[in-house]
Amino acid sequence: MRWRRGRWRRPAVDPAVTAFEKAAAPLKKPEPSDAAGRRRVAQENDDRIQVEFAETPLETATADHLVPAHDAPDVRVRVYWPGGEPTSPGSGLPVLVYCYGGGFTLGGINWRAWDARLRRRAHDAGVIIVAPDYAHAPEHRFPVHPEQCWSALEWAFEHADELGGSRDRIAVGGASSGGNLAAAVTLMNRDRNRIPVRLQILENPALDLTIGHADMSGIGPSMPHVILEKAGRALVAQYLGPDRALAREPYASPLLAESHEGLPPAVIFTAELDPLRGDGEAYARALSASGVPVTALRFVSQTHESLGIPVSFAAGDFAHRAWVNEVARLRE
Repeated sequence: MRWRRGRWRRPAVDPAVTAFEKAAAPLKKPEPSDAAGRRRVAQENDDRIQVEFAETPLETATADHLVPAHDAPDVRVRVYWPGGEPTSPGSGLPVLVYCYGGGFTLGGINWRAWDARLRRRAHDAGVIIVAPDYAHAPEHRFPVHPEQCWSALEWAFEHADELGGSRDRIAVGGASSGGNLAAAVTLMNRDRNRIPVRLQILENPALDLTIGHADMSGIGPSMPHVILEKAGRALVAQYLGPDRALAREPYASPLLAESHEGLPPAVIFTAELDPLRGDGEAYARALSASGVPVTALRFVSQTHESLGIPVSFAAGDFAHRAWVNEVARLRE
């Protein structure tokens, strides 16, 4: 909340976000309670919104590969090149392994929103993006998801040269639950293989699955805190299963790791009105305390999902340019 004339005032949502949500609401059908049905309807909602509001996706080159995973099902990964043709082998472009968001239960590289966003980012940053289409909970549970994403990083490193990339310009990123997985992958990499990852870039990441760092101070009275917390714990239960102790495992909750020393430099985006802002900003402090270079950027008046909406508005445009600028620096 903000102090104003002797009283606390709850921060307001960006009017551009409110206008978009109002316009998009009629296109959304209610999601059923079962996991598969909810996933199907959520993707249908995404399709309708993207068709109605989004620009035509860029015709950038892509290719899908099936990658063996450690102690987990094989994972499909999609390579996004910045141009209309695959980049020539040995071109030395940065390679970013990027994990989509969706509360561990939704999303994927075939969703219109994520596919379009990754095409635009690869094109604008001039980098190669490798996006693992990791499994969904509750059909698959921890540690399947991070193991699949870790395997995607290993694959991207091994094949960087033939993809047109460089093994010396590897990065990891993700949003929301994908930010959790990206952070977990950096810990796994430090503990296992030490691939030279130069950057981790996290957007509204969920980094403490005990919900111990969630910050509800920006949530309005129309959404009671107890309901939001219950919804968050329900997603965590689908991902981790009945063993609550797993929420304290470092690869499940990277913020709770005993040490963050030796991790790659980080850029963390958070949103003022997102309960996960507490996770992202606490992680920035933990990384800094461990000697890891970190930049944390908070977007005022934005919500958990607003910076990814498919229309042009000031904060969303700036967030895209900031993301592109940070990733493009890997080309230097």
